Amino acid sequence: MSASPLEIALYVNEVASEHPLYTTTLLAEEAVRRGHRVGYVEPSDFVYAADGSLQTAIRWVPESFHDGTEMLEHLADAEARRYALESLDLLLLRADPAREEERPWARDAGVLFGQMAAHRGVLVLNDPSGLTGALNKLYFQYFPEGVRPATLITRDAERIRRFAEEGGDRVVIKPLQGSGGQSVFLLEPDDRANWNQMIEAVLRDGYVIAQEYLPAATEGDVRLFLLDGRPLVQEGEVAAFRRINESDDPRTNMHAGGEAVEAELRPRHLELAELVRPRLRRDGMFFVGLDIAGDKILEINVFSPGGLNSATEILGIPFVETIVDSLERKIAHRRRYPDQFTNAQLATL
Repeated sequence: MSASPLEIALYVNEVASEHPLYTTTLLAEEAVRRGHRVGYVEPSDFVYAADGSLQTAIRWVPESFHDGTEMLEHLADAEARRYALESLDLLLLRADPAREEERPWARDAGVLFGQMAAHRGVLVLNDPSGLTGALNKLYFQYFPEGVRPATLITRDAERIRRFAEEGGDRVVIKPLQGSGGQSVFLLEPDDRANWNQMIEAVLRDGYVIAQEYLPAATEGDVRLFLLDGRPLVQEGEVAAFRRINESDDPRTNMHAGGEAVEAELRPRHLELAELVRPRLRRDGMFFVGLDIAGDKILEINVFSPGGLNSATEILGIPFVETIVDSLERKIAHRRRYPDQFTNAQLATL
């Protein structure tokens, strides 16, 4: 543990929608167990005051609790207390902007105020400046071509049809902005009569990603967690699990009915992690989830990657301990080397 207790804020979409098995809850539990002071922040809590100070309202976790359920029940009724944001040691951005369809003002709040907090000396993870370039799935296209499926991004329905026809096989279409398996469709040669309807449904959300369908996806995909740019390892085990869906639904996302089972990690999985590592480290991506099918990455999750509880339950290892170890280590580095590292550099140090 660090030499003194840390003050840590977890930024989430909404405290009321948090769950005892969420990765965010596991992080809060472990930090409190180590004696750190932990609080939750929502998008509407930030304030840039007239005197130039940066403030937020925080719902503090009680120092003693029995489990995550009790903690979240307390937070649901807890009073949000005003606090100087720059007094925090850590601000963990654990909100998913894609969930803010009904509150567009909230979508960028964490990134924007996170940038200001980082400028004033708070360690903000993942790095908010790096996250500005990842606010939609276009971020994925910055990574090497060999790690991802062939992809078309457009609002031209005819181009999407041609891409599917020329591919000679099935094509997945989904919104450029979104998560949780929402508005994901599979264009199949035998179902061309319904292509227009499916394409129009996704176009209503903006730009469309048309992506080569990977046959290996029928066997599910692997969620592989990265910490500080490398696979998260504890007790010799890599934090990962495989998501399968027994239905005909092309989505394996857990919110879309996916089931978590043990993953058989292959050398290619680790090779893919190494191929994306340089960019992730450059962008200050402290904690990331890779979704892999076959020999390609389907998505890189940098906003609130979840499912760590599944890896923990399957492998019997509390991976969250290694994550909090890394947080404590970063603060120790910052105190030893004041003003010598940028937020992005420290994020993956």
